[in-house]
Amino acid sequence: MPVLLEEVIEIADPKLGENLIDGTVGGGSHAEAFLKRTSPDGKLLGIDLDDEALIESKRRLEEDSSRVILEKGNFVNFLEFTEKHNFYPINIFFLDLGISSHQLNSDTMGISFLKNSSLDMRIGGNRYNEDDRMTAEYIINNWSEEKIRSILKDYGEERYAGFIAREIVSVRKGKRIVSTWQLVEIISKAVPQKYKKQKIHFATRTFQAFRIAVNQELESLEAVLPKILDHIEVGGRICIISFHSLEDRIVKRFFQKESKGCICGPKVPVCVCGHKKRLEILTKKPVMASEQEISANPRSRSAKLRIAKKI
Repeated sequence: MPVLLEEVIEIADPKLGENLIDGTVGGGSHAEAFLKRTSPDGKLLGIDLDDEALIESKRRLEEDSSRVILEKGNFVNFLEFTEKHNFYPINIFFLDLGISSHQLNSDTMGISFLKNSSLDMRIGGNRYNEDDRMTAEYIINNWSEEKIRSILKDYGEERYAGFIAREIVSVRKGKRIVSTWQLVEIISKAVPQKYKKQKIHFATRTFQAFRIAVNQELESLEAVLPKILDHIEVGGRICIISFHSLEDRIVKRFFQKESKGCICGPKVPVCVCGHKKRLEILTKKPVMASEQEISANPRSRSAKLRIAKKI
């Protein structure tokens, strides 16, 4: 189910003939809505790492197939596809940074702690990377206690990161940690009882942290934002839905920086940075889902939408 669909369309306001890059096309729900508003000439370049997502989006967008290009890959590499297909101009760039339902429900990916599966956590195309050192299993069983603690603290904002890292290292001395439920059991032993009674499951932040580390999600987001700004048309809109504070903070800070002129700081009497204002923020505060949407789609509860326009 698409998150914040009406809000995205209303604020981004796609117009006849405009082109969209959907860097996380998923099942194609947002893309479908954009195509309807840009008909008959607006084109879509949809990118996703997940084969199943691309199959679903191809099916959903079949009616507009003449205006649709779908490519398997990471959104950070979108320039490869724009050059390949001469996909210009770029009027809207959209990213939904959430994890899809079928990824969460996967029996082999290991992203969710609700199913007992391998600790892979590589999403889509990353799963075909021959470097097995970038699986959660490898990190958990081989990285130092300090590195694991840093992952949990920096990517999961886990308050008990040190206790969990210590327990992981202790357990792996006796046996290799290979399954999601093994990891849940380890986390359970490491955190206090009161932590297990909170609304958010006690394993959520740890699983989030390992997934982010494995897929280099924050690094990809930080890398793609300046590329989008450089290549989107003047008047083009950058639309991003994030689902946790780390992603949202990256987007917020980038939008804020690029919506200002001089960024030298108050202690510098005369500007030396030469920075020029390039964005107008269209969402002064992040747009959140309504109670009605949250009731129909609980996944939308943590979604935050930010949109800015290139000037």
